[in-house]
Amino acid sequence: MGDETRAWKAALRKELLAKRQAVSDADRTHWNAAITRHLIDGFPQLAGLTVGIYWPFQGEFDPRFAMQHFRTLGTMSALPEVVKKGEPLQFRQWWPGVAMTTGAYDIPVPDGTAVVVPQALIMPPVGFDAAGFRLGYGGGFYDRTLAHITPPPLTIGVAYELSRVETIRPQAFDRAMDFVVTERGIFPTQKG
Repeated sequence: MGDETRAWKAALRKELLAKRQAVSDADRTHWNAAITRHLIDGFPQLAGLTVGIYWPFQGEFDPRFAMQHFRTLGTMSALPEVVKKGEPLQFRQWWPGVAMTTGAYDIPVPDGTAVVVPQALIMPPVGFDAAGFRLGYGGGFYDRTLAHITPPPLTIGVAYELSRVETIRPQAFDRAMDFVVTERGIFPTQKG
């Protein structure tokens, strides 16, 4: 990636994070409830699968409430763990009340639970475009993870509409998501 694209993505990331963190508590609560309902109603195929989610960070949508529903249907949830810079994420089995430890970026991760391979991923983009490409935090962890998992998991990005952009200027290593879910609904991408 060239310096100009890197700088453009860094500026866009900063702008989108500021917008997301400025959302009022009332809007965030309303939007989270809408996204949770879209996930539950729109993805019954998650029942019984191993689903990678994430611990909410910097104002992200909180996927744990949707997972409460799917766990009652036999879904196993897992949280990502950064093992090493430049490597794919590994996912550790997670359930409410499991012992946690502080991982990279001070994000909680399950402490010593089984490492599992997700069949679906609920992913948190900082920004996303209609083609299904996501702008993350810049570490490339999800792109490396998606390139590593065989067969590829179902990928569902979850974000607020304010994170939608015309393009993220995808690079050759970027992996498109299958769907993006916002407070306004479920959007299949060009991939999905």
